[in-house]
Amino acid sequence: MTRPAQTLPGAGAATAERAGALLAAELAQALPPGLYIVATPIGNLGDISLRALATLARADLIYCEDTRHSRTLMAHFAIARPLRAYHEHNAARERPRLIGELKAGRSVALISDAGTPLISDPGYKLVREALAAGIRVTSLPGASALTAALTSCGLATDTVLFAGFLPPKQSARRTRLAELAGTPATLVLFEAPSRLAASLADIGQALPERPMAVARELTKLHEEVRTGEAHELAQWASQSAPRGEMVIVVGPPAAAPSVADTAIAAHLRDLLKDMSVRDAAKATAEALNVSKTRAYELALALKKDEDNC
Repeated sequence: MTRPAQTLPGAGAATAERAGALLAAELAQALPPGLYIVATPIGNLGDISLRALATLARADLIYCEDTRHSRTLMAHFAIARPLRAYHEHNAARERPRLIGELKAGRSVALISDAGTPLISDPGYKLVREALAAGIRVTSLPGASALTAALTSCGLATDTVLFAGFLPPKQSARRTRLAELAGTPATLVLFEAPSRLAASLADIGQALPERPMAVARELTKLHEEVRTGEAHELAQWASQSAPRGEMVIVVGPPAAAPSVADTAIAAHLRDLLKDMSVRDAAKATAEALNVSKTRAYELALALKKDEDNC
C-alpha cells in the first residue's frame, strides 16, 4: 500500500539551516569592487536569492529607482547600506558620479523597484559606460515579470521579442503594432492597467486571430493569467477594469502553408515557355512566396527533362 507523501519531521529546519549556511558563507567573503546588477522580487519577497541578499548586505552603495520603496525591502531583510536614487530623470547627472565611485574601487549594487534592472529601463547606459571604463559588471539573475509571464501562459517560447511598453497614444500605438505584426515570434509587452483595454483592442486589429495572454499581479496574492483572443481579453479588461502590473503575451503568427513541389512546377511550366530559367524561377518565387533557390532548382530540372525529350 502506497502512503501519501508527508513532510518529514525537521525537513524544513534542515533546509533553512543549509540555506543559512550558504548565505553565511557568502557574507563571510569580501565583495570585490565593481557594479552588481541585482534582481529584486516583483511581489513575493521569497523570490529574492541568497546571493542577492549577500551582495546587497556587503555593497558599499546601493543605487535604486526610489529610495523610499527600496528602503522597505532593505528593512525587511535587515540590510543597512547607503541608498542613492538612480532613475531616468536623474541618470544623466548621477551616472558620472556613480562611475566615479566605481573607479575609486567601491562595490556598487544597482536595483530597480521590482524585478531585473535594465529590462525596460535606461540602466544599460550605465553598464555600457562601466564596461568602457574597464569596470567589472556582474549580473545576479532573479525575478522578472517578462519571464514569469512568458513561462506561465502556454505560448511558444522558442523565439521571443520583448517590445517593452506600447506608446500611450492610439495613433502611435497602432503604428508600432503594424511594425510588429510581421515579426515571426511571440511578443511580450508591458502595459499600464488604465490603457489595457484600449491596447488589447488595437492589438486585435493589428494582430488578428493570434492566441494571447494577459498576466497581472505576478507572484502576488491576486496573480492571474488569462488567455484567449484579443477581442475576448479586451472585453474582459473593459468590463472588469483589472488592476496591477500587466504583461501582454501575443503568440507568433501562423506559419504560411507550405507549397508543394508539384504546384511550383506547374507554375514554372507555363512561364518557361516564354522566359529563361532564372526569370521564371524569380517570378515563381515571388508569386508563390517560396525561396528563389528552390524555384530555380525545380526550373532547372524541368528544363533538363524537356531537353531530354
